[in-house]
Order: sequence, then C-alpha cells, then structure tokens
Amino acid sequence: MKIILTTLFITLTQPCFAESKQSSQINPDTGAKTWEISSHGVFFSLTQILPEQLQAFYVNRGFTLKQIEPYSSCVFMTVLRNDSAPAEIHFVSNEWSVMSEGKSHRLTSVDEWVRRWEKEGIKKPAIIAFRWAQFPIEQTYQPGGDWNQGMLSIGLAPGSHFDVIARWDIKGKAYESKLNGVQCAK
Repeated sequence: MKIILTTLFITLTQPCFAESKQSSQINPDTGAKTWEISSHGVFFSLTQILPEQLQAFYVNRGFTLKQIEPYSSCVFMTVLRNDSAPAEIHFVSNEWSVMSEGKSHRLTSVDEWVRRWEKEGIKKPAIIAFRWAQFPIEQTYQPGGDWNQGMLSIGLAPGSHFDVIARWDIKGKAYESKLNGVQCAK
C-alpha cells in the first residue's frame, strides 16, 4: 500500500506537459509556410520569410541588395514562448542543431554577421537595425506566455529541407523540441 501511495504521490506532483504533434500551415496571401510544435510547456515555431520580403525590410534599413544577399537565402521568423513550463526557461540559440541531408549544419551567429558587415563598411544604423531584428542569442522567459520573436538565418540554399532542434533548460535540466521537414523558401 505504501508503494502505491508513494507512486501516486510522485505521479500527481510531477509536472504534466501536454505534448502535441508538429503542425504546419500556409499563409494564403503570401504562400509562406509555418511549422510549429508545443512540448514541455513551450511553443516553438518557424515561419518562412520570403527573400523579397527580407530584402525589402533590410534595404529600407540601409543595406543594399548586394550587401544583404548572403543573408537572405533561408531566413525564418522564429518564436519561442513559455506557455506552461513549471519555471522560467533559458536558452542559447547558438546551441540549437540543424540537420540537412543527414549532415549537421552550424548556424551562423548574429555576432558573425555583424563582424562581417563591420569589415565590409556597412553603416552602423543598418547593422543596429539588423541586430535588433534577430532572434535573441540568449534569453530567459517566465511561465505564462513570456516570449519573443525574431529572424533566424539557417544559411542553407533556397528550397533546402532540414530538421531543427531548439534547446532550453529549466532550472538546469535540459529540454528540447524538434521541427522536422522544414523547408527554406524558394
């Protein structure tokens, strides 16, 4: 009886996370596709940013088309939200993994892009606009819907398919969520 009560107590006092299956949708106006999943109380999504949208955004912030071209091939609006995790979540986006064609693909960090453009002599206001539009490099979100969004460059060729694993921790315990079959805009 004591074992049954102990098991019941542990079961009832452990956090319960509703796992959901990955879903996707297409914006009927733009054709941009979104992939999303909720796991461990955290919502994660990627939405294609079409190259023309991205180029228009950055040209209006001081870049030339030639300057922004290396960045614009596979970029996503990225959302991570702490809906119902039992405590704050903490992440470092450079620790996320991308797999394409069976090979690991390293994300180019925001700092690498900034250094590149500083060397190319791109004006500081354009670089600041770029930096502020990016998905955070590191952040902590409180439970109950705390979140952020921003651009994330995957750095693959247009039309490429990939899987991505977002990682975060809760009180030092590692968690992750995976989106499968994501596709770069063409």
